[in-house]
Amino acid sequence: MNEAMTSGAAPEPAILDAIELMSDPELAAPFAQSAHRILSDLVSGGAALGWVEPPSADEVAHLLDQVVCAVRAGDAALRAAYLDRRLVGLGYWLRYTRPTHRPHADLEKLAVDAAAHGRGVGRALTAALIADARVAGVEVLTLDARGDNTAALHLYRSLGFTEYGRLPDFVAVGERRYDKVFCMLDFRRRG
Repeated sequence: MNEAMTSGAAPEPAILDAIELMSDPELAAPFAQSAHRILSDLVSGGAALGWVEPPSADEVAHLLDQVVCAVRAGDAALRAAYLDRRLVGLGYWLRYTRPTHRPHADLEKLAVDAAAHGRGVGRALTAALIADARVAGVEVLTLDARGDNTAALHLYRSLGFTEYGRLPDFVAVGERRYDKVFCMLDFRRRG
């Protein structure tokens, strides 16, 4: 077990990969339920995670099953962040499925429990996912974010992502409209 998960001091987040997570029955069993809680709470609070209404528990469980299957096939990476053995964040990337785009992956979700904001969880998750992409031979890691999500966009830029496009007023949430911002991290340029 990671020392950060067992120490009594204000711990750093323990960032587990899918294999570590699934091999620990005490963490694996409640993972989908805990992820659902985080995602639902964030979406209820207006977070830009791809849902307008909070996802159902079944939808989250199905999504995570698909991601874990893709991880086993070498087509994804999943990371989970824990503080004191409590899930406080998760993120994953998936390879593009078309044969011509196999060297590329999209950072699909990154979600951090509001109670853990400011603790470095998002940075640690994203850095781990970037490292996983490098090891997996991904050439370009892409993501998109809602234009008003300035904290996430700042984080991504600080980790080397660059904006490569923007669709003005593309995301509709009720009567409000937001830009959709496309970012990329090109490992081919970084050696």
